[in-house]
Amino acid sequence: MTADPPRYFERHVFVCTNVREPGHKRGCCAEKGSVALRDYMKAKCKELGLGGRTVRVNNAGCLDRCELGPNLVIYPEGVWYTYKSEADLDEIIRVHLIEGGRVARLMLQPQDVLPRDRENRLAGAAAAS
Repeated sequence: MTADPPRYFERHVFVCTNVREPGHKRGCCAEKGSVALRDYMKAKCKELGLGGRTVRVNNAGCLDRCELGPNLVIYPEGVWYTYKSEADLDEIIRVHLIEGGRVARLMLQPQDVLPRDRENRLAGAAAAS
């Protein structure tokens, strides 16, 4: 079997900027500010010297986690995040992209399908600690 080639980008960030019709029952990331926040993240990564082949921030169509958005996924790790602000993105950039850690409070888990799933999981974790 032929080996995979080396990765072209060290990290590839896909930011959902999908647009749905107004009032759609699932919502969409664009109506939650994802386009402006993606632009911010892209510029911030460049400002911090993470451009070139280190980190690539791209638009993505629907990532099918609309209710939890806006959201993004970082590869090659396959780690999903929800975020609401530039401060959230600054934390993801610093902790995940620069330091190699994870921002647990913003991470989405496979069982997080609806916002209440995530809220229940986080409440259970807080109660257990």
